[in-house]
Amino acid sequence: MNQKILVTGGAGYVGSVLIPNLIKEGYFVKCLDRFFFGIEFLSRKEFQDDVELIKDDIRWFDPKILDDVDVVLDLAALSNDPVGELDPQKTFEINHMGRHRVAKLSKEHGVKRYVLASSASIYGQQEQIANEASQVNPLTSYSKANRKSEIDSLALNDENFFVTALRFSSIYGVSPRMRFDTAVNCMVLDAYKKKKIIVNGKENKRPFIFTKDVVQAYLTVIKELNGKIAGQIFNIGSNQQNLTMEALAYKIVDSIGEKCDIIFQGTNDHRSYFASFDKIKNALGFATYYDIKDGVIEVYQALENGKISDNIKTKTVEWYKYLLKNSDAAKNLMINNTLL
Repeated sequence: MNQKILVTGGAGYVGSVLIPNLIKEGYFVKCLDRFFFGIEFLSRKEFQDDVELIKDDIRWFDPKILDDVDVVLDLAALSNDPVGELDPQKTFEINHMGRHRVAKLSKEHGVKRYVLASSASIYGQQEQIANEASQVNPLTSYSKANRKSEIDSLALNDENFFVTALRFSSIYGVSPRMRFDTAVNCMVLDAYKKKKIIVNGKENKRPFIFTKDVVQAYLTVIKELNGKIAGQIFNIGSNQQNLTMEALAYKIVDSIGEKCDIIFQGTNDHRSYFASFDKIKNALGFATYYDIKDGVIEVYQALENGKISDNIKTKTVEWYKYLLKNSDAAKNLMINNTLL
């Protein structure tokens, strides 16, 4: 019998890339999501025998859906630092308490593995390269909620219930649920539309990772059978993709190969950190295969070919702000009860 995996937030930016790959690997997937951004890509005939779509919320879904699940990949969350600041109370309610509920119920219902999608943003501001043993410095509601979720979920780990937290670098690449609020995707969009890139805080440091490598990281963790993941935190990314915002902008322009101006501005964003990714490489043999250039070309060509567009839903912060300002749209999505 195929293993069953529950993916919360499975219709989001990463989940919508991850789930088709899980199906290709032979897993049966349950996707729990509010489907605020649509459901079409998972409704395709090719997936219908291998995925169950559950329209619900991590804060109050019926825990019976966990009874036959082997692995939970918990991706459901308000998705980044700026969104998290729109309503910090809701951010903690969803990103901390909601995900802790998923972990706790997973253990109670016999799930063997729980994998939390955390973020390297919890490092906040670091002078030295941060590894998993470094003192964290979360600066935003989003990163603080991630850290609280890590602490509470990892406390549930035991010999029968493996808990793993993955601290992902800033993700880039094409997705059926596209986002242009991440650094690489945003810069590529500006280069495509305006022939210029605005860099806010050129000396700010970040690690980056391509969506395709994110998928491989999840598959690596899922397939680990020797307990090396139990109770562990792993940074997910590449030492070679630790870049300043300035270096990132120039790399994007070089990758595109077209004339593009780069304009530097100040920023109120004090997050600045590089991370080490040696732990997961040494423990599980995971290393990224793709680099920034691969992702930049993918996004740029997808824009040129009309495969993706920058409608309001792809600009996550703007989309949530729109819903907050438009009560009718919010009501249609039950936003007042389930999101912000």
